[in-house]
Amino acid sequence: MIAPKMLIAAGVVGVAAIFGSQAYLDWSARNAANTRFEELESQIQSIRAADEGRAAELAKVVEAMQERFTLAATDAQKAASLARQEQTREASALRKIIDDHAKNVDSLREQSDAKLAAVRQETTTHFDEVNGQVSTVKTDLETTKTDLASNRREIGDVRDSLGRQIARNADELAVLKRRGERDYYEFDLTKAKAMERVAGIRLQLNRTDTKARKYDVTLQVDDKSLQKKGQLLNEPIQLLVGKDRVRYELVVNSIDKDRIRGYISTPKDTVIGGTLALQ
Repeated sequence: MIAPKMLIAAGVVGVAAIFGSQAYLDWSARNAANTRFEELESQIQSIRAADEGRAAELAKVVEAMQERFTLAATDAQKAASLARQEQTREASALRKIIDDHAKNVDSLREQSDAKLAAVRQETTTHFDEVNGQVSTVKTDLETTKTDLASNRREIGDVRDSLGRQIARNADELAVLKRRGERDYYEFDLTKAKAMERVAGIRLQLNRTDTKARKYDVTLQVDDKSLQKKGQLLNEPIQLLVGKDRVRYELVVNSIDKDRIRGYISTPKDTVIGGTLALQ
């Protein structure tokens, strides 16, 4: 039979073992909790440090951006100030140009007014002179008209006289020759390339029209030539020949195919070679 003391001791030892085991478990739990707490605290510290680092970087970035914005604002202000200064200078220069231009315009206007006044004065003077000259010309023109009318009458009289002196055939030509007032040189001209000389004048027949009683002829004295086209039968061709402009007269009395016959009358005893002129 087990003694009571032994039982008590065994109980105490068991209770102690139980309490010791529980204490160990509590210590282990506390120790694990502490370890976990320390780990968590370490993680928190690490996170906090990382956050602080990122916050510091963000602060630096913000500060750098603020500096950039500040520099940009400063540069913009400087650029705006320079632009205003440049605009002011340009406006001043443009204003000066406009003022100078206005002065030049005023000067040119004054010069133009002065020149215009001078031109007006000169024009008035010339106009008065021209009026005087026009009056003189009008007087001369009236005189010329009078002289022209007189000359026309004289020419008409001469033509009438010459008409009466034209020979239309051989009999009339013989009558004129007997009068002895002029010399008469007859010709019988056919169409040819070469010219024929009659009374100091060269003649060349170009064409005849027997139905219309017309002919074309070329007259030449020295180096001057004259073409007469559509000349009628018995129509006199009057010429002024030589330096003294002596009057010759050519008359055709007969027109055949490629052939004409007639005469040239000249002043008495005169056959002149020289300049040919149509009267």
